[in-house]
Amino acid sequence: MVDAAYHFLFVWYYCTLTIREHILKVNGSKIKGWWMVHHFITTLAAGIFLVWPEGVTYWSFRDQFVVFCTYLSVVQVVMFYYQTGILYRLRALGLRNDMDITLEGFHSWMFRGFSFLLPFLFIGYAFQFYNAYTLYLLMFTPEWTEWQVPFLSGIFFILGSGNLLTTLAVVKNRYASSFKDFFSRNQYRLDMSKAKET
Repeated sequence: MVDAAYHFLFVWYYCTLTIREHILKVNGSKIKGWWMVHHFITTLAAGIFLVWPEGVTYWSFRDQFVVFCTYLSVVQVVMFYYQTGILYRLRALGLRNDMDITLEGFHSWMFRGFSFLLPFLFIGYAFQFYNAYTLYLLMFTPEWTEWQVPFLSGIFFILGSGNLLTTLAVVKNRYASSFKDFFSRNQYRLDMSKAKET
């Protein structure tokens, strides 16, 4: 009964999050496409967990899933503090409106805090791959009869892959723009020193 209530709350949370993001998108938010897809897929996964009967395979995976959800909650709290800190700084500088709840683009000074988040994120992605692998192994046990096991294994693999690739793309773009900023600043200094010499 407690598990069913938790899975129902899981479905409710991701449904409301998906609706909220669609409202933000209609009002001009530039949220990345993967995160929209991610929340649709996660809503589907939550629905599958909700209808998964409590058999042997369910109980074999349950403890691992509880640990994963606990870790995910910790990561979400850390990300919340990171994002609120960024928005507070931007509002204090007068660069954002008080009504903004998210921000578009990525600034160089944000990367320092983001690099603190990266290990938490990568551990979470590794955990998603581990969940996919554990569920894949459950398909080869004699007790496996539920269709939910292969579907959830595939979903965890897709989520882990999409999250990892999107985060790596953000890191790559951030480093590329950092190098570009560094070289443009040095080029400006070089040009200024040449102008002083003449």
